[in-house]
Amino acid sequence: MASPQDIKQLSSGFNAVGLSTSPGVVSASPNDSYLSQVRQRSFSAAKHAKPLKPFSTGDIKILLLENVNETAREIFAEQGYQVEFHKSSLPEDELIEKIKDVHAIGIRSKTKLTEKVLKHAKNLIIIGCFCIGTNQVDLEYAAKSGVAVFNSPFSNSRSVAELVIAEIITLARQLGDRSLEMHTGTWNKVSNKCWEIRGKTLGIVGYGHIGSQLSVLAEAFGMNVIYYDVLMIMALGSAKQVRTLNDLLAQADFVTLHVPENPETKNLISSPQLAAMKDGAYLINASRGTVVDIPALVEAMKLGKLAGAALDVYPQEPGKNGPNFTNELNSWATELTSLRNIILTPHIGGSTEEAQSAIGIEVGTALTKYINEGTSTGAVNFPEVALRALDLDQENSVRVLYIHQNVPGVLKTVNNILGNHNIEKQFSDSRGDIAYLMADISDVDASDIKSLYEQLEHTPYKIVTRLLY
Repeated sequence: MASPQDIKQLSSGFNAVGLSTSPGVVSASPNDSYLSQVRQRSFSAAKHAKPLKPFSTGDIKILLLENVNETAREIFAEQGYQVEFHKSSLPEDELIEKIKDVHAIGIRSKTKLTEKVLKHAKNLIIIGCFCIGTNQVDLEYAAKSGVAVFNSPFSNSRSVAELVIAEIITLARQLGDRSLEMHTGTWNKVSNKCWEIRGKTLGIVGYGHIGSQLSVLAEAFGMNVIYYDVLMIMALGSAKQVRTLNDLLAQADFVTLHVPENPETKNLISSPQLAAMKDGAYLINASRGTVVDIPALVEAMKLGKLAGAALDVYPQEPGKNGPNFTNELNSWATELTSLRNIILTPHIGGSTEEAQSAIGIEVGTALTKYINEGTSTGAVNFPEVALRALDLDQENSVRVLYIHQNVPGVLKTVNNILGNHNIEKQFSDSRGDIAYLMADISDVDASDIKSLYEQLEHTPYKIVTRLLY
C-alpha cells in the first residue's frame, strides 16, 4: 500500500497516463458512417476510461500458492506486479515468513490463512481464493485488518456437476469394483444390483449454482429430480422442491450434497439421516468434508444400508500430493478405503482445465480491479463499493480508498479533510464492524495528495488508507 515515501515520488510523473490505442467497438451496420460523423461532431476527443494504478505497480507483490492457474498469472504479469508462484501449499512457518511483505495472496483449498498467519501480513490488502469455498480463511480477522477476500462462486459449477453425474453412473454400475478387479486380473461379469439411472430419483441437497446445473443434467438422463434447500428456490425443468431433508432422504435413490461448510451443515448426514435413507440408496458428497459423518457412513456401508457412496472431500486433507491419505490424517482412512463400491477422489470436483482457467480469470480480474481501482464488488467479507471510472481528460485526480471502523462520526471527520478539495464522486458502505469509503478528488497535485494521505492516516478509526491516481 502507498506510504508517504511513495507519494513523494509522484511529482515527476503525476500527469503521465498510458492511453489505449485500440479502437472503440462499433456495430457493423450501414449506419456506421453516419454514427462516426455524429461522434466526431459531438466530441473533440473520444472518451476513454482513465486507467487507475497504485503509485508503482512494480512494487505490488503477489504470492500464488497451490498451482493457481496460468490465466491468473498472466493477468498479474500484464499489470507489472511481482509474482511469486508455488505449485503446492507451504508449511505454516514458511507461509508466515512469505506473507510478511506481500500485498496479495492467491490460494486454493489447502492453505489455511488463520489469524496466526494473517497477523504477520503487514502489507496485505487482498486475498484471492481460487475456488468456491472461503472457510480456509479467517474472514472476520481479515476484514478487521482491512483485507478483502474474493472467491470464485460460479466458474467450476459445471465441472462439479459433471463429476457427480459420472459418479452416479459409476456407482449404479459398480464400475469402480469391476475396474479394480480387471486391474488385478479378475474377470467378473455380473449384472446383479447394477442399474440404469433412467427413472431413478436424484435428491439434491443445496440447489445453488452446482445443484441446479446438476438438476438439468440429471433430467437429460431421464432421472426424476427432487431437491431440498433452506431457501425457496424456483425449480429448473421438472425438478420439485421438498419441505424437509428427511422428505428427500426417504424418496431419493441417489443423494448428493452441495452445501457450504458452517455450523449448521457439520455432520448434516450422520447416523439418523443415513437410517432415514432408502435401503440400497447411494450417497455422494462433493461439497465439504465436514458435511458427512464418515465413521457413520462406514458403518452404514458395512451393514448394507447403502449400496455405494462417492466422496471427493474429507474433514482433513493432505497438504500435498503423495501417499498421505492415512490413518494419521483421518483415523478411519483404512476402513473407508477397504469398502466395496465406494469412489474416493482427492478433491477434484473443480479440477478441470476449463474450470481452473475460468477461475483464474474470474479471481485474477477481481484482485486486479481491487488493487488498481479499489472496486470491492464480489468480496465475501467486505463492504461492496465501486465508482465509475475517471475519464482521461480528468487530469490531476486521485482516488481515495479509506477503510475504517464502522462507528459514528468517521465520515464527518473524513469529509472535513476531503472538503478542502473538489470531490467529483463519493460512495461509502458498511458491513458489520467495517466500513469502506471511496472518493474521487480532482485538481490536486503531488503535495495535495501527500497531505490527504497524512491527514487520513492520522484519523482515529482508520484501518487502511490507499490512494490511487
